Amino acid sequence: MEQIYMIVALWLFLAIISAIIAYHLNISVSLIEICVGMVVATIAELFGVTDFLGADNQWLKFLASAGAILLTFLAGAELDPTVIKTKVKEITLLGLVGFSAPFVGCSLLAYFILNWSLQASLLCGVALSTTSVAVVYAVLLGNGLNKTEYGKGILGACFVNDLATVIALGLIFSPFSYKTIIFIIATIISLIFLPAYTKRLTKIYANHTAAIRTKWIIFILFGLGALASWAGSEPVLPAYLVGMILAGSAAKDTKWIKRLRTLTIGFLTPFYFLRAGMLVSLPSLVIAPVAFLVLIGGKIISKIFGLYPLVGLFKKDRKERWYYTLMMSTGLTFGTISALYGLTNNIITETQYSYIVAAVIASAVIPTIIAGIFFLPKHQLDKNTLKDKLQIKECESIEEG
Repeated sequence: MEQIYMIVALWLFLAIISAIIAYHLNISVSLIEICVGMVVATIAELFGVTDFLGADNQWLKFLASAGAILLTFLAGAELDPTVIKTKVKEITLLGLVGFSAPFVGCSLLAYFILNWSLQASLLCGVALSTTSVAVVYAVLLGNGLNKTEYGKGILGACFVNDLATVIALGLIFSPFSYKTIIFIIATIISLIFLPAYTKRLTKIYANHTAAIRTKWIIFILFGLGALASWAGSEPVLPAYLVGMILAGSAAKDTKWIKRLRTLTIGFLTPFYFLRAGMLVSLPSLVIAPVAFLVLIGGKIISKIFGLYPLVGLFKKDRKERWYYTLMMSTGLTFGTISALYGLTNNIITETQYSYIVAAVIASAVIPTIIAGIFFLPKHQLDKNTLKDKLQIKECESIEEG
């Protein structure tokens, strides 16, 4: 047991260092954790102590996966149903284009420029077509845009994008089976009854039994996650849907959301983001960078060319357009999962896997740093701060009355 405690202590120490660096650089801590993971893994490989990090331990993989699931749930819970209804056209159009542009662009680059096989090229296109709800939500949470209609629109578009990615991966490489049908039916039934049962359980037990609502939500998330894995899908997909379904009730209890967020970001997500960085071998990229540069350039450029003109239909401010586009140029969870699926099923080689994962992780860092430094729409934050102040004054005047 002492080895487990040592590894956890080491990873949490790295998380603390990442938080300090993120504070001084004014960059999202999740991005710094990815970068720290890359550097630490490189140093460990240099000294031949990679096993000491424990990144391949099953229990650590579980903590990382749990962090991704809960963070994705929180991202879904941030969505305001009213706002989403008014933005259906926006999030659907941008989500589908955000998927199709890099899927086509990166598949063609891999096939014609890198001379990969057709199957490997299509897998590459799927992996690089993704966004990262986890990264985007963590970044928006860090700067406060998660509370704005603008930020919620970005999250909605990211979800549509990733949903299209999951469907494409299933249709191209793993055709629907009876397991898929069972998973879909079970998820739909759960989502239909979940709001009513959650409301009843909260009303009867929430104020009398220790954290029963948190236990209930985590039970649902892990239960559906297990079913998704059994069906060959991804556990974070039902987590986002559960968050969306419960978004209305969650918004009414901000204290509960804050406590769950503290558990998730304070303990679980550092394992997810640090491990994501450790998957990249920097020496391999330095020795042979061409394929990596082609893939990361292909993803970001195709995203920009596909999305930026269309974002202009909904956002007139220049910074808003660029920030929206760059946030949707990220990738992490579904990208690495798609690449791992390809490696496991012998669709791509280990070398191709390394290039794809490196490009996926780089897309989680590069666009978000550029967006945060040069295109952060601060006026959206100012509007939201003013809105909060007006709501506080209104509540105070009602209380005085």
